[in-house]
Amino acid sequence: MGRAQVMVVEEKPIIETENLTKVYKGQVAVDHVTFKVFEGEVFGFLGPNGAGKTTLILMLLGLTEPTEGTARVLGVDPVRESIKVKGLIGYMPENMGFYNDLDAIQMLKFMAELNGLSKHVADERIEKALYTVGLENEARKKIGAYSRGMRQRLGLAELIVKEPKVAFLDEPTLGLDPDATNKMIELIGNLSKDQRMTIILCSHFLEMVQKLCSRMGIIIKGKMVAQGTMETLAKEKFGVDSEEYTLEEIYMKYFQEA
Repeated sequence: MGRAQVMVVEEKPIIETENLTKVYKGQVAVDHVTFKVFEGEVFGFLGPNGAGKTTLILMLLGLTEPTEGTARVLGVDPVRESIKVKGLIGYMPENMGFYNDLDAIQMLKFMAELNGLSKHVADERIEKALYTVGLENEARKKIGAYSRGMRQRLGLAELIVKEPKVAFLDEPTLGLDPDATNKMIELIGNLSKDQRMTIILCSHFLEMVQKLCSRMGIIIKGKMVAQGTMETLAKEKFGVDSEEYTLEEIYMKYFQEA
């Protein structure tokens, strides 16, 4: 008997770009970036400040138009259908914007209403979200009295309430102390596993990226100079398995040669 033929089905990317480019006043911020992200991944953007990471995210969110190239998020063009994209994704910027005179429950109810959730569904999700991020005992405290770490956790609670298919997190641990950083890393990991959410993580905190991300892209001077798993990147630069090197060592090799 002959060997049975196995049909290989290529996984469809949730995010896909082709030569995505952004030029501001003659300055190239993002330079012909092409990459894919698949369902359930935690994909990390690595790079120094000013490398173009945030600009790349803003184009995927439909918040700024590319100068050249294309992007698809969940099959939707963020330029032509920016409102539809915003309804499908979640975004946690570097500095979360909240109404400081509201408490956490009021803020989450407001966000739930903006996203068209019924009161019953919103109440259930808000209770779950506050418990998940550890703010259940601070739920009635005014947000203006929150620490930065608490505000970041409230940002994750927003994502849990909305339940987007894709979440973009821009420097979620910036300015946090070590305890708050470890808590945030744990929460993001649980968000991926428990909510089955695809996460795009933008950071220059390499230890967090190494812990959380299945694949990563290194962005330097607007160019994505490399992308892949730790194993792929280590073999490309050092010709050996990644266990012999940290992500910081791998990243610095790309950075020095860029």
